[in-house]
Amino acid sequence: MIDVPELALVALVGISGSGKSTFARTHFKPTQVLSSDYFRGLVADDENDQSASADAFDVLHYVAGKRLAAGRLTVVDATNLQSHARAGLVKVAREHDVLPVAIVLDVPESLAWERTQGRADRTFGRQVLTRMHRDLRRSLGSLAREGFRKVHVLRGTDEIAGAEIRYEKLFNDKRDLTGPFDIIGDVHGCHAELVALLGKLGYDVTRPDVAHPEGRTAVFVGDLVDRGPDSPGVLRLVMAMVAAGTAICVPGNHEQKLARKLGGRQVQLTHGLPETLEQLAAEPPEFVAEVKTFIEGLVSHYVLDGGKLVVAHAGLKEAYQGRASGRVRSFALYGETTGETDEYGLPVRYPWARDYRGSAAVVYGHVPTTRPEWINNTICLDTGCVFGGSLTALRWPTRELVSVPAAREYYAPVRPLAALEEKPAEGLDLADVTGRRHIDYGYGRVTVDAENAAAALEVMSRFALDPATLVWLPPTMAPCSTSTLDGYLEHPSTAFADLRAAGVGKVVCEEKHMGSRAVVRVSRTGDGDAIWTRTGRPFFGPALDGPLLDRVRAAAAGLFADLDTDWLLLDCELLPWSAKAGGLIREHYAGVGAAGRHALPAALAVLDQVAARGLDVAGLRDRIELRSAEIDGYSAAYRAYVRPTDGLTGVTLAPFAVLAGAGVSYARKDHGWHLAQADRLVAADPEIFTPTRRKIVDLGDASAEADATDWWLSLTAAGGEGMVIKPYGGPAVTDTKGRLAQPGVKCRGREYLRIIYGPEYTRPEQLDRLRRRNLGRKRNLALREHGLGLAALDRLAEGAPVWRVHELVFAILAAESEPVDPRL
Repeated sequence: MIDVPELALVALVGISGSGKSTFARTHFKPTQVLSSDYFRGLVADDENDQSASADAFDVLHYVAGKRLAAGRLTVVDATNLQSHARAGLVKVAREHDVLPVAIVLDVPESLAWERTQGRADRTFGRQVLTRMHRDLRRSLGSLAREGFRKVHVLRGTDEIAGAEIRYEKLFNDKRDLTGPFDIIGDVHGCHAELVALLGKLGYDVTRPDVAHPEGRTAVFVGDLVDRGPDSPGVLRLVMAMVAAGTAICVPGNHEQKLARKLGGRQVQLTHGLPETLEQLAAEPPEFVAEVKTFIEGLVSHYVLDGGKLVVAHAGLKEAYQGRASGRVRSFALYGETTGETDEYGLPVRYPWARDYRGSAAVVYGHVPTTRPEWINNTICLDTGCVFGGSLTALRWPTRELVSVPAAREYYAPVRPLAALEEKPAEGLDLADVTGRRHIDYGYGRVTVDAENAAAALEVMSRFALDPATLVWLPPTMAPCSTSTLDGYLEHPSTAFADLRAAGVGKVVCEEKHMGSRAVVRVSRTGDGDAIWTRTGRPFFGPALDGPLLDRVRAAAAGLFADLDTDWLLLDCELLPWSAKAGGLIREHYAGVGAAGRHALPAALAVLDQVAARGLDVAGLRDRIELRSAEIDGYSAAYRAYVRPTDGLTGVTLAPFAVLAGAGVSYARKDHGWHLAQADRLVAADPEIFTPTRRKIVDLGDASAEADATDWWLSLTAAGGEGMVIKPYGGPAVTDTKGRLAQPGVKCRGREYLRIIYGPEYTRPEQLDRLRRRNLGRKRNLALREHGLGLAALDRLAEGAPVWRVHELVFAILAAESEPVDPRL
């Protein structure tokens, strides 16, 4: 049985004809195997051209590096008989912090020569094979010294034929442990505080194994010892819990130093180590030996909960997670320093958390702080208990912080805790959003093209709100399927059929307000409040946005209390359309209407004069009269959404969804719940809020569908835009295939569509042309943006760093650059 780590660089070692390629084909996937012959062929068109070996191995090493960086097992099929060739492979493995493994195929030279003679592409003489065999004999004793962590030697054809590969997890791979966990910061010998914290967390501290009745697992981030009053007590408790399986532990730099001292190594007796040694001197020698064995068996870091959580004493960069090397262990124990020292003579640590972009949450200690704060999905739990601060734990996956105060200051810090208050910025990086990017967002995978990203960056950098505020953008909405009813391009019957085909059984038909989409973030205190447009721009400007938000905040007081949240994110429509789109109306609509109303009656008057003289212009006059009526309908359509406003006088908001609050997304609430919250806002301030009328329809109930259709006809006849039909179950409803369903389809009125498609669109020939419009791209875009928006709300609720939320919001804006018919 050959044990191979799941992530490793495997070098096959053997002379020509030893069966390396056959062994590789038998035991590994074709994509896992990099053959030196193949790469010679790539660079020289001849797999046997030895003069191309240097270039071939350059390319092979490059591809191997790319695979290892992506976390993929890689096998190198080459003779690998020269130490310099193997050194290149060990170097690639170390650069990517994976273990190099050698599998040696040792067959008799005579058998290898027999096989070589049977191959037409092998033309070298026996002396070459003899030299290879001699090199192999010399290599066997040096492979481990060269850096190969595992060396497997298969001697003879029987051993090679009977070999089996068994993959083993790295010691740090605990992804199968899903918790729940209680991750405890640096204890530093504070036994009494540890017992108090465990008790507060619900552990039965009267039991020898200190277990939790709900089966929770404690995770210690290291630095159990030094400086505090009872390091042996802490070690005894933690060792017992680890032995019983109720806890796991990673080492800290203080344990590492203690183990070296206990092993007879020379270390500096500083930073609390003398106190620990004095305390251990009073313990039985057997216990001290157990301590040494325990520390030496600790693994540098753990990857937990399916890869969602990483625990390391000093933190861990994404590239090191789940890897094994001296460099990884060093970072996990000590972090990274800039090479400078501060005014207290202590090393200045590199703020790696500021640049962290991993999806796994990293929980660590090492650097004491007065309070733990999330920074780019990382958090430090060392709150300086031994220095008179507190001992802190993080409950996972709820991310709740629990702490107990220190009884007193046991050890005076060199650097005051207050000097560590500064929090590294959660800054964004252009690399987070620029170029062609692929984003996995929980509901699918999206590709953001570089040109679309550039267009979004232009808007974001010049006009948009602070990304920390801009946590969601509304998705575009697809129209219902095209109707074939005489005179209609869109009709409720096709909208109902669309949703019924998706497996939706119950819908809500909401009045479609004709205004400007507005997203409102409002809080109890007013901190971070904003109102923004579909493209993330501030709505009116400070002079009007501030008073408007004040009104919303006052009206939302009841929601803050009942939903137990400090802030809310609302999806609304701001009315009238003219309040925000006055310039657009004047430039694109009013001019067309005015020109038509001025020119066409004059043309009719002239034609009447011509007809009075006996000329037959009846056909032309009918066409002009029809066009005049169409222009009148066009003007009436856009004028229905224009009314005078003065500041906020005449301006209203129509809320229809409460998207999120502090630590929660409401996307899985049904639309009945959302509209009920909206109604509460309307009741609280009917002057600033407009209600959203609606009908609930069970699809398949012909009378209910007919009633909703009549309602739509009456809405649109009165100048309304139409309605939006949404799955009643809420924004996160899925279709019959388990995919996200359209969050809603819009069904616009016959007269309203004149604004979109032009005054004459209802003519039969025009409708026939428009009925051939392709809705597929628009529907796909709507679903993509909707999924990105839901994922942004999910990340916001889980407390993800700004950049992880912002990359999704940015992708929504980038998607708006897709070449889709804007009239849809």
